[in-house]
Amino acid sequence: MKYGGQVARIQAYLLGLIQASNHMPSDTQYLTSEKISELEKELGYLKSERRKEVAEHLEYAKKLGDLSENAEYHQAREEQAEVEDRINRLENLLKNAKVAEASHGDIVDIGSTVRLEKPGDNKSMLITLVGSEEADMTQGKVSNLSPLGSAVLGHKKGDKIRVKTPKGTVEYTVAFVR
Repeated sequence: MKYGGQVARIQAYLLGLIQASNHMPSDTQYLTSEKISELEKELGYLKSERRKEVAEHLEYAKKLGDLSENAEYHQAREEQAEVEDRINRLENLLKNAKVAEASHGDIVDIGSTVRLEKPGDNKSMLITLVGSEEADMTQGKVSNLSPLGSAVLGHKKGDKIRVKTPKGTVEYTVAFVR
């Protein structure tokens, strides 16, 4: 019974995570149709195949004996909680998803590709404004909720924007929007 208290704390923590994910805010998530398809595919895999794999692992671990000192059983339970949490998260995300199509107007919106220039600097930055779930700076995809994304949202070519960063405020000029 040396793991009893530790196991109870882990179970309480995991239960809290699951309950918290059931009460996620219903904020709209902007996703491209490709991302929605990707998430639906992942959800299908988790519900059909992964759940079965984890259940089989759990059943096997139960057969190993005393559950209070069975590390494999506790690992399988944690794995089960993680899979169920991810399923909940994906279901909530897809339920609140709004398709963000590539924008082709003059005003920056989700889906717009924007070139930003820093005054006095020969470098420019090309970004695509996306929902927070798709943000990936390595690919130039900036979340609409980030300081840069929220600063550029609603502007047009020629506008100057100011972005608060940890190193201070940075000014950019919107060079083009497509």
